[in-house]
Amino acid sequence: MSLKSIAAKLFATREVGKMQRWIKKPVETQARVFHQLIKTAEQTKFGKEHNFSLIKNPADFAQQVPVCDYEGLRSYIDSVVKGEEDILWPGKPLYFAKTSGTTSGAKYIPLTKESMPTHIKAARNALLCYIKETGNANFVDGKMIFLQGSPELTQKSGISLGRLSGIVAHYVPSYLLKNRLPSWETNCIEDWETKVDAIVDETIDQNMTVISGIPSWVQMYFERLIERTNKPVGDLFKKFNLFIYGGVNFEPYRAKFEQLIGRRVDSIELFPASEGFFAFQDSQKNKGLLLLLDSGIFYEFIKADEFFDENPSRLTIGDVKLDVNYVMIISTTAGLWAYNLGDTIKFTSISPYRVIVTGRIKHFISAFGEHVIANEVENALNIALAKEEATINEFTVAPQVNPASGLPYHEWLIEFNQEPKDLSAFAEAIDQAMQQQNTYYDDLISGSILRPLKITRVAPEGFKKYMKSIGKLGGQNKLPRLSNDRKIADVLETLK
Repeated sequence: MSLKSIAAKLFATREVGKMQRWIKKPVETQARVFHQLIKTAEQTKFGKEHNFSLIKNPADFAQQVPVCDYEGLRSYIDSVVKGEEDILWPGKPLYFAKTSGTTSGAKYIPLTKESMPTHIKAARNALLCYIKETGNANFVDGKMIFLQGSPELTQKSGISLGRLSGIVAHYVPSYLLKNRLPSWETNCIEDWETKVDAIVDETIDQNMTVISGIPSWVQMYFERLIERTNKPVGDLFKKFNLFIYGGVNFEPYRAKFEQLIGRRVDSIELFPASEGFFAFQDSQKNKGLLLLLDSGIFYEFIKADEFFDENPSRLTIGDVKLDVNYVMIISTTAGLWAYNLGDTIKFTSISPYRVIVTGRIKHFISAFGEHVIANEVENALNIALAKEEATINEFTVAPQVNPASGLPYHEWLIEFNQEPKDLSAFAEAIDQAMQQQNTYYDDLISGSILRPLKITRVAPEGFKKYMKSIGKLGGQNKLPRLSNDRKIADVLETLK
């Protein structure tokens, strides 16, 4: 065991011990974060206009500050983008993380000197929890790859602007710089396919131990490696034993990854966004991601089935229940207030508080009142994959409201890597799993309002062509698992 790995174990023991202080006092920790946020922003434009000086508790906050999305804060953010100070948070932000919204166009999410370190600390602590639990620290001696956006930044009113993953690249700890791949120059390549080929060139003969990125894009990297070497990734990188990912559920990809790697490797799931780093997988044994309650984020939760009511209840951490679908609302040290991130979560544990991401409040199918969410379609697909010898590359689900004949149905558009031997049995297994999970869907099927789902095969690289056609190939871009319309489905039908 190297000195570096020994030091990593000692450091992990110390830092994980520190985490226990807030993990064991979740309600008190959130109360402290809440009061610090309100006090710090009291003299900002937003704080004055929303009477922060009168806010004593979360109930006062809910009275003074309505839940909003980016559009609700746009007028304030536009002022920040123009270079004005003390608008949402004292002073000016360090960065803007630029993201693309479906309704808002380009979004500029502020990152401040208080919020930026929490992103870095959370990513570090995810690794330290893994080391502490498993005792495996040998990966620190090898090379680590992070598939991410370009670290090149531009300026907006004197404030640096870029993609979050590119901004984070500027904060790689000095002790990891020698281990980190790809090179700065390769990371700056904008065209994703060109970038993947360059990453293959740089990593093909290296001692890779950790690989990180969104599964669909890491899969492309693995496939290019195999095309080049005709070897499983696990044979090429014999000490590769840890995959880090976020943004999507890994389970639908797991069988394909094990096939490409040639063996199973440990994985760590992260829950980051431009708006904050919310949770990470702190255990290989327990389900769910540890919700980070001490990272300058105050959380509120609204039951998903009440979210569109006129005045839904806003719950705090001490009020939540297990296995209830909540919309997560955040207030942060970056100056986002009662901000609807759009993600829905369920708690798998309340001691400590662990969550799973169940989908997006705007990404669902309810064309007939069924309100199907991403977590349900992913679970149903995993059940079917466990019964059939099949693997997939990608999938999405859309309603077919006006079929040429017969009853309406849900259309599952799947790009198979290996098709099931009996596609009809595979579809039936998915449909049965959907009915068992979602009583509304079950009622619609049994009441002959809907017919069982239909699977449509997507041609090889069909989803890749789709993402390229909308300018979102690679990086941190993700395909919606399901939609309440046919915009994605209709485009896929043209990409034969």
